[in-house]
Amino acid sequence: MKEVLKFYKDFPKEGINFIDIIPYLQNKGVFKELVARIDESCTTPNIVTPEARGFLFAAPLLAVSRGVENIVPVRKSGKLPFKEGDLHEVLIEKEYGCDKLYYRLSDIAAGKPSGDVFEVTILDDVLATGGTAEGLAQSLESMKIEVEGKSYGIKVREFVFIVELAELGGAARLEKIAPVRSISVI
Repeated sequence: MKEVLKFYKDFPKEGINFIDIIPYLQNKGVFKELVARIDESCTTPNIVTPEARGFLFAAPLLAVSRGVENIVPVRKSGKLPFKEGDLHEVLIEKEYGCDKLYYRLSDIAAGKPSGDVFEVTILDDVLATGGTAEGLAQSLESMKIEVEGKSYGIKVREFVFIVELAELGGAARLEKIAPVRSISVI
């Protein structure tokens, strides 16, 4: 799977080596294999995925997976319509600096609980330093969701990444929260 990737030095800024995963979408056989491997790695019915490239790999799971039943989009400011009290902000630390992402509690509540928690898989395209996934996991696990008068917690069961940049140590950071599964490790 690594052979398909493209690399761009000093993009989006000097010192950053950008990994282009779009070639995974340009080859039907490779894409099909990748989606199958992602499906094997995801063990929860609820997939939480930050925009935008994570969406490209999470959405097909609804069509082909036997276990995935719900996709929870995590978006940048102004991208999710919401009702009062539904939208939750997450401050994240990325390799380029800090940012904010948002998710709706109603999107998680639309999923399937396991006992008294909603177990979720955080699925993203590239694991670098782990700041986005860590911030999102900490935020999710601090939330309570009310469904039909019952309160549920949220538990991150695993992290799944298309590509992991091993030298940046993101996996070690995230393993303190939940197991990390990466399709390709560079």
